[in-house]
Amino acid sequence: MHAKDILIEGYGRIQEEVHAAVEGLGPDGLNARPADDANSVAWLVWHLTRVQDDHVADAFGLDQVWLSGKWDERFGLGLPRHDTGYGHSSAKVAKVRVDSAGLLTGYYDAVHEQTLGALRSLAAKDLERIVDENWDPPVTLGARLVSVLSDDLQHVGQAAYARGLVQSAAS
Repeated sequence: MHAKDILIEGYGRIQEEVHAAVEGLGPDGLNARPADDANSVAWLVWHLTRVQDDHVADAFGLDQVWLSGKWDERFGLGLPRHDTGYGHSSAKVAKVRVDSAGLLTGYYDAVHEQTLGALRSLAAKDLERIVDENWDPPVTLGARLVSVLSDDLQHVGQAAYARGLVQSAAS
């Protein structure tokens, strides 16, 4: 198995978990916050998708799907166009309200397809390319892709947990 195949497998797991975290939830379940300042399932999935979209597009010189696919308009969140949710206050988290699981999975699936296309183009030597010199040591493409994978898995796990809390409270 080549490194790109491992990455493709890993990103495929994120897609499976994103769908599992949101499918069957209506607006109340998607937007419920298990505690006053907690993140909702919708915010967690939106955020992990925005981070993947932003970071993968930047690393490969691609347009963000959020903008090119007009997902920013479809979501209509009233946030800056390039906002990824990083450092959001409780008030900004509350702005991320979604009416359907299909909107979240539609955006995630579009980002996933762009990510897979980028990953399929990789050669082993590409993973050593520096993509961010703002860190010491500078960040390689390989490190960035693993970082996004890790971050996304953590957030989708949080979304699954938040889903369980919301569903338990509703029972």
